[in-house]
Amino acid sequence: MSVGRDPVDAMPSYDDPLARAETVRLRAETRLAGTIADFFLDADARLDDRTRLMLAHVLDAIVGSIEWDIRRHAARSLAGNGSTKAGEAILKAGAGGVVDRLTRAGLLRDEELMDELIARVRHDLIAASLPVEVAEPDEASLLVRLAGVPDSIVASAASALLAAESRRRVANEQGVVGGSELPAELHHRLVWWVAAAIRDGLRHATRESDRAITDAAQRSLAAHDEGERPDAVAMRLAGALDARPNELAAVLVESIGDRRLSLFVAVLAHALGIAFDQARAITLEPEGDRLWLALRALDMDRPTIARIGLALSEADPRRDIEAFADALDAIVAVGVEDARASIAPLALNRDFRMALRALARTGRR
Repeated sequence: MSVGRDPVDAMPSYDDPLARAETVRLRAETRLAGTIADFFLDADARLDDRTRLMLAHVLDAIVGSIEWDIRRHAARSLAGNGSTKAGEAILKAGAGGVVDRLTRAGLLRDEELMDELIARVRHDLIAASLPVEVAEPDEASLLVRLAGVPDSIVASAASALLAAESRRRVANEQGVVGGSELPAELHHRLVWWVAAAIRDGLRHATRESDRAITDAAQRSLAAHDEGERPDAVAMRLAGALDARPNELAAVLVESIGDRRLSLFVAVLAHALGIAFDQARAITLEPEGDRLWLALRALDMDRPTIARIGLALSEADPRRDIEAFADALDAIVAVGVEDARASIAPLALNRDFRMALRALARTGRR
């Protein structure tokens, strides 16, 4: 992953030693500033090596997939209009350096984009590390059983989630991303950034090449279907299941036991009436406080909370299992209504939440 590092071809040649020396000096200053910032980061704010590596891989793969789609379609369009050389230029100019270009421009520091990608990476790593708990040795997993129920809506959603999670797992293992799997707004933003970086890499941009790149970007936008993301599919399944209060604990515990973290998050979100990303955020928090309050708001009992907490603690090294055990009595003692009041802000409109967060940051300056 080359995030934060200039591409090699951006370095002036030795034919211009002054320019090369100045570039190296600036790089050294930037490197020092980054090292100092990293040293003073709190331990809980620093990404561990496994998360950092997978985040780099996912970001490279998503940007690379969008870049290739735009380059290929734009080149084909130009070649079809007789501009073969212009098409070849789009295929070759700055190929592979788009992530670096976007990084130098500061665009990939976008808070919403990185929040989504970090959450996705942590979600996938924790899901893969959850301990498997099988109620009956010969019984199929929850999701497989749901895919075979008579209710066609539930069965269809369960089958779709099996397929979506399988695609993501293969992508994570093989380093290939078939699509950005980003929410529509973030995908829209990233597509135009990539298109601009491709255009910026051309030595001689023309009206025709600009039109071809624009058309290719719009094609990428039109082809994006956020409803096929595992998160969206899991929410459809949770809605189709619509677990009753007396069923909820079993579904949540079995989802965790089957390593189906997306389904756990979706069922939790559906039961609380909040968005998937909000439920995912509180599930991934290492402290777990908001998750325990959310579970109490759903009137989950001590054994249910304990099993969920233990499974997440085994999967996520950031969690303090001893602190959780010490706090369990206090967690269970929280009244249902008090718990509901404490997590009520999670149900606020997303844009409203973002505005309140922005105002809070401004007030702290």
